[in-house]
Formats: sequence, structure tokens, C-alpha cells
Amino acid sequence: MSFFINDAMAQSAGAQSGGTFELIIPLVLMFAIFYFLLIRPQQKKAKEHKNLVEALKKGDEVITTGGLLAKINAVDESFLTCEIADKVEVKIQVHAVATVLPKGTIKKL
Repeated sequence: MSFFINDAMAQSAGAQSGGTFELIIPLVLMFAIFYFLLIRPQQKKAKEHKNLVEALKKGDEVITTGGLLAKINAVDESFLTCEIADKVEVKIQVHAVATVLPKGTIKKL
């Protein structure tokens, strides 16, 4: 039967040196890379958006994630009442706000 499969030779006991430690190092390095390139920037972006949402007030001009340019008329815990045109108001979720614009931007457009 050794024609198809080579016979297995036993290794000596001294052939393994620091096996566990050498396996842990790449895992730790991969976790560090994922943390600094993926997890940390995402947490920072989420924190900035949370601060932006908490600072919303009546009269702010915003762009929503759907692309609407609107002026805030009322702020609730979960929803905003926004004016998107003369006498046209919509309710949107607070977290749908993507950007707060400088005052007077709507009039310039």
C-alpha cells in the first residue's frame, strides 16, 4: 500500500518550539489591524452623528439621508417636523439627518 501513500514518519519531541505563542501573535496582530482600521473609525463616526442629532434645534437647515433639503420647524424625541417647500411640512426620523447646513443655504439655492 505504500505505493500510493508515503509512510508517515514520527517527529522527534524537540521539533515543536513555542507553538502556542507563535499561533497567538498573528491573531493578536489581525485583531489590532481590524480595530484600528474598521472598528475605531466606525465608533468615532457614530459618536459624531449622535452629537449632531442631539444638537438639532428649530431653524436649522439640514440634508436628510434621502437627499431632502429642509428647514426644521419642530423637534421631538424621535421625529422632526421639517419644511421642504412653502407650506409643505414632513415628519422625518431624527437619525435620518445626514448634514446640518449653514443658515441661509436654502435661500441661496
